Amino acid sequence: MKIGNIDLGERPVMLAPMEDVTDESFRLICKEFGADMTYTEFVSADALIRNIAATTRKLNINPAERPTAIQIYGREVEPMVEAARIVEAANPDIIDINFGCPVKKVAGKGAGAGMLRDIPKMLQITRAVVDAVKLPVTVKTRLGWDHNSKIIVELAEQLQDCGIQALTVHGRTRSQMYTGDADWEMIAKVKSNPRLAIPVIGNGDITTPERLREAFDRYGVDGVMVGRASIGAPWVFRELKAALDPSLTQPTVSEKFDCLRRQIRESINRIDEYRGILHIRRHLAASPLFKSIPNFRPTRIAMLQAATYNELLDIIADVENNILPRLCV
Repeated sequence: MKIGNIDLGERPVMLAPMEDVTDESFRLICKEFGADMTYTEFVSADALIRNIAATTRKLNINPAERPTAIQIYGREVEPMVEAARIVEAANPDIIDINFGCPVKKVAGKGAGAGMLRDIPKMLQITRAVVDAVKLPVTVKTRLGWDHNSKIIVELAEQLQDCGIQALTVHGRTRSQMYTGDADWEMIAKVKSNPRLAIPVIGNGDITTPERLREAFDRYGVDGVMVGRASIGAPWVFRELKAALDPSLTQPTVSEKFDCLRRQIRESINRIDEYRGILHIRRHLAASPLFKSIPNFRPTRIAMLQAATYNELLDIIADVENNILPRLCV
């Protein structure tokens, strides 16, 4: 699969853009575990052109994580064009436009998935951004606004006509948010459209090797994007890709614990101890490492209430060295 001149190989598996998740450290770890491409957190066009420090920091890319896309969102043409030019100067491999974020503070203001209610403006923004930059431009969106407006097959053609070089489809409507099952049959309809020549990337519910194989073999997508399954488990990329490549080994439990410790350490180093621990709690709460442990609730509460780096490391070490070994006896 190629996006412009960027060759991602056959059946690439990519890290989805996620706010407060896909920071530089997390992206690099996912890359090391096999993610074929990474995406930054959402970058607000309005905040970027106002030079808000927290937003401009999102443009930092580690050379080791490439290829990387910077994803922008907004609801007006000129700010999106200006933001795209700023992003291009930061030298990502791709500029991605977010027409899929369903959260109220984004979609409710007409940006992200909110653009699914104003297709003419969506197309106007897309065409203007494509014309403004030399980098490949891609789009990530959803099936439609709600069950009665699943317009993605026609919309994909229209976006292609604007000049985008790949399309990612999340198999839900905006009204679904993240509930229910992703509709991969609709994603397959987009891919099978004979008038569509650009790569189609499928997104939604890729949590197991079986679902990954199905995405490629049954639904025919060119690539797959993994989002929530990577939270607290950046090693999921190797787990998934090992199903497609027998030469890959599954990550060990020890590797997974080392990975969580690295996430904690790098989160603290990037921000500070207090905020770094707050940031990493989402990953600890979601991590599948702890989900099968019986009577784990008191330990989970202690882990998520830990206030210092050393306290948190002691709890995780106790789980790794004492609790898990007893379960394996």
